[in-house]
Amino acid sequence: MLYKSLIRPVMYRLSAGDPEDAHHWLMDRLAWISHYPALLKTIEVANAYNSPGLARDVFGVHFPNPVGLAGGVDKNGIALPALAAMGFGFIEAGTVTRYAQPGNERPRIFRFSENDALINRMGFPNDGADAVAKRLSRLPRPSIPIGWSIGKSKVTPQEEAIEDYLYSLRKLHDFSNFFTVNVSSPNTPGLRKLQDKEPLDRLLHAVVQETQGISSEKGTTPKPVLVKIAPDLTQEQIDDVIEVCLARGIRGIIATNTTLAREGLTRSTSEAGGLSGRPLHTRSLEIVRYLCQTLDGKIPVIGVGGIFGPDDARSMFDAGASLIQIYTSFIYEGPGIVKQINKSLDKK
Repeated sequence: MLYKSLIRPVMYRLSAGDPEDAHHWLMDRLAWISHYPALLKTIEVANAYNSPGLARDVFGVHFPNPVGLAGGVDKNGIALPALAAMGFGFIEAGTVTRYAQPGNERPRIFRFSENDALINRMGFPNDGADAVAKRLSRLPRPSIPIGWSIGKSKVTPQEEAIEDYLYSLRKLHDFSNFFTVNVSSPNTPGLRKLQDKEPLDRLLHAVVQETQGISSEKGTTPKPVLVKIAPDLTQEQIDDVIEVCLARGIRGIIATNTTLAREGLTRSTSEAGGLSGRPLHTRSLEIVRYLCQTLDGKIPVIGVGGIFGPDDARSMFDAGASLIQIYTSFIYEGPGIVKQINKSLDKK
């Protein structure tokens, strides 16, 4: 209640001209809090809901609860301890690219509060793999699993995309419990073409081989590699993704990223970018259900898209998802949404 009655209105006033200002305002404060254990404990006591019944093991990783934070909130790993204290079972950070890049021109986030939706065309703004890895080496590591989303730099030619992904993977390897290969953001030119069968096969083969090579050198178990797909794929394209993932040893599929569709918005818009929030839920759920039915347990699926409460979360699990992630509901509802979902799941 405090978030929606006090914190969110303040953030909205501070970002009346550009919603991204609110994001930076919040992340700067969470980054500061991340260095103070006493403050982290206070946040954890207020927000975390711990129960052994929520824990699960998926693709070889132990998760204290199944509700994760989707990629895009903490792109540079500046506030992972504070975010972890809010009760998430895992966090996907990033997306990180090999080269530092500013992303697309601002404004690039647009609120549709009446529909609990956002449109963004961020374009992977981040400090680059080298800077992020250096920062992570100085920060305390949260006790929950952290996955890093990796993507292609805008300046990298399409034919050199694989090395771009591998560079970031090598840099972030020691700070990650799993990796997500992001080939589905609509805001980097040409990126979604990497979901096509042949380029996806080459990319995933190289990424999995790289994790196996690193683990062999270190004498450790290879880090799981996941793929995040778009909600705008046809069934034939989804079948191609499934075939490639099974052939290349992919350990999980995240469904879905943002959509180019505009169904569910009550006012028209010409803003380019990916739509997230409530309007995405039906399509994401449809894809999660199809993936789970087709895969029949061979690869776990993480459901994400328009999850705003226990009923939405339960629908994802009923469709077969092993874990879920939230993003837009975290922005609109605050950290209380995590506790609300976990308490409901624990009572089921």
